[in-house]
Amino acid sequence: MQDRVLILDFGAQTTQLIARRVREAGVYCEILPYNTNPETLKAFGARAIILSGGPASVAGADTPSAPAMVFEAKVPVLGICYGEHTMCDQLGGKVEADATREFGRAQVEVTQACPLFEGIWKKGDRAQVWMSHGDRVVALPKGFRPVAVSDGAPFAAIADEARQYYGVQFHPEVVHTPDGGRLLANFVQRIAGCAGDWTMAAFRQQEIAEVRKQVGKGRVICGLSGGVDSSVVAVLLHEAIGDQLTCIFVDHGLLRAGEAEQVLSLFRGHYNIPLVHRDASALFLGRLEGISDPEEKRKIIGGAFIEVFEEEASKIGGAGFLAQGTLYPDVIESVSPKGGPSATIKSHHNVGGLPERMNMKLVEPVRELFKDEVRALGRELGLPEAFIRRHPFPGPGLAIRIPGSVSAEKLEILRKADAIYLEAIADAGLYDEIWQAFAVLLPVRTVGVMGDRRTYDYVCALRAVTSTDGMTADWYAFSAEFLSSVSARIVNEVRGINRVVYDITSKPPGTIEWE
Repeated sequence: MQDRVLILDFGAQTTQLIARRVREAGVYCEILPYNTNPETLKAFGARAIILSGGPASVAGADTPSAPAMVFEAKVPVLGICYGEHTMCDQLGGKVEADATREFGRAQVEVTQACPLFEGIWKKGDRAQVWMSHGDRVVALPKGFRPVAVSDGAPFAAIADEARQYYGVQFHPEVVHTPDGGRLLANFVQRIAGCAGDWTMAAFRQQEIAEVRKQVGKGRVICGLSGGVDSSVVAVLLHEAIGDQLTCIFVDHGLLRAGEAEQVLSLFRGHYNIPLVHRDASALFLGRLEGISDPEEKRKIIGGAFIEVFEEEASKIGGAGFLAQGTLYPDVIESVSPKGGPSATIKSHHNVGGLPERMNMKLVEPVRELFKDEVRALGRELGLPEAFIRRHPFPGPGLAIRIPGSVSAEKLEILRKADAIYLEAIADAGLYDEIWQAFAVLLPVRTVGVMGDRRTYDYVCALRAVTSTDGMTADWYAFSAEFLSSVSARIVNEVRGINRVVYDITSKPPGTIEWE
């Protein structure tokens, strides 16, 4: 991590995507709020700084601005959308609210050669980009020149090569700007001079050394769910400290088909990691009886999990550390600028925190990684592909895939339908094209005719979304043949379901909506 890029977050919901693209270029980066203490920013030692977009308007009152140290650090700076606006405003340019806003796909015309565009666009080229702005720059600071224009932005891209300051009105981080990743790579590699040699192999060795330094001869407890994050953390910790690690697997009875058995087989049988297995399915099911509100269900599951985990942890003598699979998006969201879209942590990912009375120090070895980077680390560690490729599964499990009350009967019906759905997706060679697929048992029953008899059974909804980063998603367009086949299998093989529907709810780019 010798080369480090700093991204200052002004509250854009796509700020995390900037970090993803920079890391894809092999350069380590971190996101910090724009109002972070200047001393912390200086201590970061950035080779370059990127100013993100944001919902504010420079033309308004009391709007956020970049710290003075950004322009005193004498490192390359790239402003994106609002980042371009505040850079121009702070350096003597002028930004105005535009009567004609520009949102969605747009075309920019390259008017001058520029290091940002080297090897991508040349003078006279037109390229597709993604715009999302209500303000626009109308006068440039001294030293800047325009290098690209669009119908709605006379300064769609600007450059001051002497100071290595650049700005773009569009969003290069989103997939709707096809060449945006290469543009960001140009900034961090060609302009900032970063080597682009940040790898998972290097990260693995660094984290193993960090864990050994932090833990010493202490004992560590790791909550193991069988999901990608906790599995990677467990294997990494076992490589670092061996039998100083004990994993606790709280089986709440809300897992997908066969998952409990897979967890036990891999971590006890293959890795020989000390593992405590607590089957608490009866406890969780009893607590959920008659509960329909989804938020109440999450709280009940979270409370029961803490209770069981704490009980099992108390039996492990001398454990002073607790390992968690905290990911970088969680870290970012916890310190996001107030009012920004990224400030909200979705409740279905969080079923409760461990009580302070446990008095344990946290070990969070993947807190600097995004979800797909955790998968890459898992491959580096040699985890089986079956675990690495597994679709995300929220902490509350199948309980939130059963709207309304939860029962043992409903869980069994849903578990069978979900297994058939995922098996069909895998058999069709589609599993890796889909970020997350699952079945939902709807709280309605319908009359149907099967053979010579009437049925009165549940409706099963199928959902599948695509994503490249786990932060934005869209529905997956199955063929009619696939949906017909899998629906027939579910209705024929799962007693209790007589109708299947497919959810094609779509959300605009830059938003996320599943579970």
